[in-house]
Amino acid sequence: MNPQTRTATVERKTGETDILLTLTLDGGGTSDVRTGIPFFDHMLTLFARHGLLNLTVAAKGDIEVDYHHTVEDTGIALGQALARALGDKAGIRRYGHVYVPMDEALVRAVVDCSGRPFLAYEAPRGVEAIGLFPFQLVEEFLRAVAVNAGLTLHVSVLAGRDAHHMAEGVFKALGRAIDAAVTIDGRVSGIPSTKGVL
Repeated sequence: MNPQTRTATVERKTGETDILLTLTLDGGGTSDVRTGIPFFDHMLTLFARHGLLNLTVAAKGDIEVDYHHTVEDTGIALGQALARALGDKAGIRRYGHVYVPMDEALVRAVVDCSGRPFLAYEAPRGVEAIGLFPFQLVEEFLRAVAVNAGLTLHVSVLAGRDAHHMAEGVFKALGRAIDAAVTIDGRVSGIPSTKGVL
């Protein structure tokens, strides 16, 4: 982690994936994302843009098997980078919440940089795939981020019929909620917890 810019780089290599990811919390929403999965690239680009996070991802995975390993492992790397970039979390707002409409879809995301990993996820069942991208991978990605970043994360798809719109709402909402939670607030003295640690 670079404490001046709150930037972290994570390299994750397994028998299934090879990922190099850099995240800057105090960014402007720029990104360079290459996972080999065009729809996932689009979602991560939206996440960065609307969260004002700078993000670079170079991922190679066994996408000829399916997309699961690449999506999950990218979520793991992103969560680890977020945790490292936050450091001891001094001065942050800690909580963030947002509602994001995407045409007929409406998504709520609420995050607490608590150090206690938990995902509560609500979405319609049986949502169709988006091209070759299974909608269920959205939940797998969120879980990987929450567990590895130490976030308490609640994401609810409150309305929607179009799978693309619902997924897009989720990634935009996640970015904006994280941005709100990790923003430095001059009124916060030290760690935002009566325990003195997060």
